[in-house]
Amino acid sequence: TAFGPSPRLRLDIVLNDFVANAYLNKSINILSDGTPWRPLIDVRDMARAIEWALNRDIVNSDNFLVINTGNNDQNFQVIELANIINKHLFDIEINVNPNAQPDKRSYKVDFSLFKNLAKDYYPIHDIDNSIESLISLFKKINYNKYDFENSKFIRLNILKKLKENNILNNKLL
Repeated sequence: TAFGPSPRLRLDIVLNDFVANAYLNKSINILSDGTPWRPLIDVRDMARAIEWALNRDIVNSDNFLVINTGNNDQNFQVIELANIINKHLFDIEINVNPNAQPDKRSYKVDFSLFKNLAKDYYPIHDIDNSIESLISLFKKINYNKYDFENSKFIRLNILKKLKENNILNNKLL
């Protein structure tokens, strides 16, 4: 899962959403029991991985390569993410839904092959660095609750607007 600051910031991605809510509302609402795993990669490291993929030496390897791109240290349980954010924004209320149905999207990913092949392109931005970058961005743009609630960076808001303007139908076509 990509995360971190970018010109086309997505606020419906778990870490970005948590940081935005903690920054604006001093709370994080976890819709699950907090145990699902999420592999994360900072968008800046994702861009570096794309650069590696475009420029890699394919003389001694396959032209087509499917590979997990990320850092083995960046697999986190959702509750861990909330607790890490709390270290940056202090006194955040963390709400967990203990009655939630099991989240089937829970997964840890092994990035060892990427580390072995991409060496110099292995992710360098850790979660703390990325959280601080997001907080700095929110401060710089004077991010507020109105912006968050009406954000063009939340995919569902955009889809609703496209439907209202008859650009998309109920099947999102």
